[in-house]
Amino acid sequence: APPVPVAGAAPTHLTLALGHLLTANYRSGSVTALPIAGDGRLGDPVSVLQHEGSGPEPDRQQGPHAHGVHPDPSGRWALGVDLGTDSVWVYALDAPGGRPVVHHETRLWAGSGPRHLVFHPRGHRAYIVNELDSTLTTCRWDAETGELAPIGTTPVAPQDSESVNFPSEAAIAADGRFLWVANRGHDSIATLALDATGDTPALVTTVDCGGRRPWDLALHPSGRHLYAANEGSGDVTWFDVDPTTGELTRGGAIPAPSASCVILG
Repeated sequence: APPVPVAGAAPTHLTLALGHLLTANYRSGSVTALPIAGDGRLGDPVSVLQHEGSGPEPDRQQGPHAHGVHPDPSGRWALGVDLGTDSVWVYALDAPGGRPVVHHETRLWAGSGPRHLVFHPRGHRAYIVNELDSTLTTCRWDAETGELAPIGTTPVAPQDSESVNFPSEAAIAADGRFLWVANRGHDSIATLALDATGDTPALVTTVDCGGRRPWDLALHPSGRHLYAANEGSGDVTWFDVDPTTGELTRGGAIPAPSASCVILG
């Protein structure tokens, strides 16, 4: 099938949600929705959801920069994470006419630079990876109202580290006990433990990512292995996951030039 323009600049992340392909367009600071036909072909954009705003970091936050877009577990909403506006935009997917529309904007801490997020398996919490201040923000999520509310932040790299660090991605265990974050700069994978409420992630340890600039993480469906795409060194490293502590032990690596994403079939 021929390519379909997304009516946005520098699409950097995409996802499937309620019959649409959604793209986060970094340079233009927007999220585009393209309908998916029965044969899998993409139609022209039905929504271009333009973000507005900026942040205090002049080199990275002079305007909106949509970096990730993620459907919520209920399937009724999608969340657009914008590094430039220090906010998460909530879109209603089941609006009249079938076109995603902006429902709400949740402001995070100024200069945090949110990049991506993962939901708790119970669907009541969302964890947002902040690229600019090297933290993870925990938010309450209400799938009935589409409201997202930040409740705390957690460092994802050792506080005494001298590395300039830019976290990239997170993965969470199916039982909600552990969460992992990729650190670029510190070049590590952080293991965080979650309590029963999911409210207070705690940094347990970090391990070397096995390369440079880990760009993406993917957890095997079994929960026994974690994969890291190391864009800087051009390889994919995998780790064995300790089911009791969540800690990682390197298992091996394969070359993958400019690796920036891992998708498990």
